[in-house]
Amino acid sequence: MTGISLAAGEPVHATSIVVGQTGLLFLGPSGSGKSSTAFACLTEAAALGWHAALVADDRTILTVHGNHCVASCPDPIRGFLELRGTGIVRFRQAGRAVMHGAVALTEATAATRLPCESETFSCGGATLPLMRLWHDGAAGPLSRLCAARPELFFEPAGHPQGNLPIS
Repeated sequence: MTGISLAAGEPVHATSIVVGQTGLLFLGPSGSGKSSTAFACLTEAAALGWHAALVADDRTILTVHGNHCVASCPDPIRGFLELRGTGIVRFRQAGRAVMHGAVALTEATAATRLPCESETFSCGGATLPLMRLWHDGAAGPLSRLCAARPELFFEPAGHPQGNLPIS
């Protein structure tokens, strides 16, 4: 099993969203497409009639509550999303949310054509499934994530607490 591991408590270079009841954390270097892919997922979810909210763009604070990885946003950038070529836009915002999956954006190559199915993302002892997604401009990134890991989106047993407020 391979994956990515980060410490909890410090802001990380990541974008976090909630679609339906599923929290997603987008990882990748600057310019890899985290914000645009997250925004595409948000608009796709909204078009489906699902709940869609931004937690944090560019800097996400990850903490651990029990065995859950929780994302929140530093105050100065709360509710804002930077879309390169478009500018800074506002989007419906969630104060913080449980993350259920991490998405690492990768280049479209023969080596990344069939990603490993057992990769994980861990933060301070909480572990999430890690999905790799080509940032190739293809439409429907949310549909591709749903196809890769349907249990994160369609089976409530996978996250019985959903994205209820955490006290």
